[in-house]
Amino acid sequence: MTAGRGPQECAWALARLLSRLEAEAARQNLTTHRVETVPGDRPGTHRSVLVRIAGPGAEVFAASWTGTLCWQAPSPYRSETGRKNWYVTARPCQVDTPRTGFSESDVDIVACRTGGPGGQHRNKASTAVRATHRPSGIVVVVDTERQFSLNRGIAMRRLRQRIEYGDEASGRAVITARWRIHDELERGNPTRIERPETSGPGH
Repeated sequence: MTAGRGPQECAWALARLLSRLEAEAARQNLTTHRVETVPGDRPGTHRSVLVRIAGPGAEVFAASWTGTLCWQAPSPYRSETGRKNWYVTARPCQVDTPRTGFSESDVDIVACRTGGPGGQHRNKASTAVRATHRPSGIVVVVDTERQFSLNRGIAMRRLRQRIEYGDEASGRAVITARWRIHDELERGNPTRIERPETSGPGH
């Protein structure tokens, strides 16, 4: 959920909408967890919040809170403004990226010969290693050493490094996609309108 680049009232509205969402989720026996919170300029406000919702029916519940949300109430900061509609964007997004486990049992090792410079020793025996990590399909070929066992060890290290780098890149892509939501705030045509309870807090 994000207030985008909206005024401070939108950060105020986000905090109210978040409380409303959490209360409704609890009534439906769903659990919510604030994974990440970016505070607003004023106490008790949020520029954005990343919420994990879990339990039976969590996806349907989240869908009912997806889109442009409107908190309809007078500004608590500017009495002179006549505006009463404050918009927030809510989008489903990936919270975690799965880590690719690395196990040597998932690697196929094939001894091979490689051409090119390197002297007679390299071509007389199959000391080069072609290593394939089956789950990811990553393949490395190592022929830097004259001993098969040394090339095998180097191949394993390179495979592990490439898999870890791929996981890091995936993680960065997920974070980038999350932050892109901040620029997608659409004012008007809300999918959901919430108002303060007449006798409760939020005015």
